[in-house]
Amino acid sequence: MPRISEFFGIVIWMYYNDHQPPHFHAAYSGDEALIVIGSGDVYQGQLSQRAFRLVQEWEELHCAELLSNRELGRQRQPLNLIAPLT
Repeated sequence: MPRISEFFGIVIWMYYNDHQPPHFHAAYSGDEALIVIGSGDVYQGQLSQRAFRLVQEWEELHCAELLSNRELGRQRQPLNLIAPLT
């Protein structure tokens, strides 16, 4: 489970060749959610409202990079780190 970013205590990772829809995992303070790439919607799980807003903002800024990592993961290639929110 490659960690691809971390900001404000929120950890973001993706699994290699993960199931549909294209998504990433976000964890904060014991909560975890799967976030759909492109919409920023929660697919499964939950985050606090504050953490979810930050994750959505980050996803909007890095959608293309997330999709690129998704493709790398499908090919079992190393994933790229993505800049955190600052």
